[in-house]
Amino acid sequence: MSIAVIVTTYQRPLALNCVLSSLAAQTRLPDEVIIADDGSGAETADLISIWQKKFPCPLQHVWQKNLGFRAARSRNRAVVASRSDYLIFLDGDCLVFPDFVAKHRALAETKHIVMGSRILCSQELTRRIEQQQEQPAHWGPFFWLQARLCKHVNRLLPLLMLPGHKWRKQKNKHWKGIRTFNLAVWRSDFFRVNGFDETFQGWGHEDADLAVRLLHSGVSRKHGQFALPVLHLWHTESDRSREAINRANLEQRLAKAQIRAQNGIDQYAAPHGAEAITEYAS
Repeated sequence: MSIAVIVTTYQRPLALNCVLSSLAAQTRLPDEVIIADDGSGAETADLISIWQKKFPCPLQHVWQKNLGFRAARSRNRAVVASRSDYLIFLDGDCLVFPDFVAKHRALAETKHIVMGSRILCSQELTRRIEQQQEQPAHWGPFFWLQARLCKHVNRLLPLLMLPGHKWRKQKNKHWKGIRTFNLAVWRSDFFRVNGFDETFQGWGHEDADLAVRLLHSGVSRKHGQFALPVLHLWHTESDRSREAINRANLEQRLAKAQIRAQNGIDQYAAPHGAEAITEYAS
């Protein structure tokens, strides 16, 4: 079982640097990391180029022109550039703990998607992390408690690790709350539903749409709470002017029990080819 981590980014090189540092320190390295870049500038390209020289596994940079928020397209193109059996989608401002990939591997199960949890950071803690003044992955309980009391993190419960698998399959057809900041899906299932639907542009609901179609196709949800936390760095709120349009599209998919994306990944290549990808930064 090979594993790819698909990291979405746009114009946040300091955050991306921290995320790549956390991925490079995994106890079980991914087989590849693909940066799905939604139009960042030269600073991000230079950062990735530096990391490529020292990263402990293959690191690709799949870039597209900046024509607005097109996360669905950038992720589809990154998946086409990958070769792995299992895809872990991660936001470029979400730091992972050293056992992140290993725990995703342990929870992976045929015909299931796995959704992890997150801890939100304050603006001040984010600044310190990006300036490499703090390394929360190495904090002990005292430092986490101090961060919570100072309101630098919004909660501590995701850090609690609970064993077992059966309870993770409760509400296994519940799509609400599924987001791609920390989501794993089998490559075969992803292609079966034609990937992300690029009809969704601007902020909102492209990840929920993917989840709904996966569940309609017979895939089940497996909860990754109390096993797969990430540390989500603070950021300003995205432009949500297209949220209502995207929500209407989502509601249509729900009503029709749609499985395949209207405008999906099949426009680029077959499941194991990258022939149509032409906008590589490196």
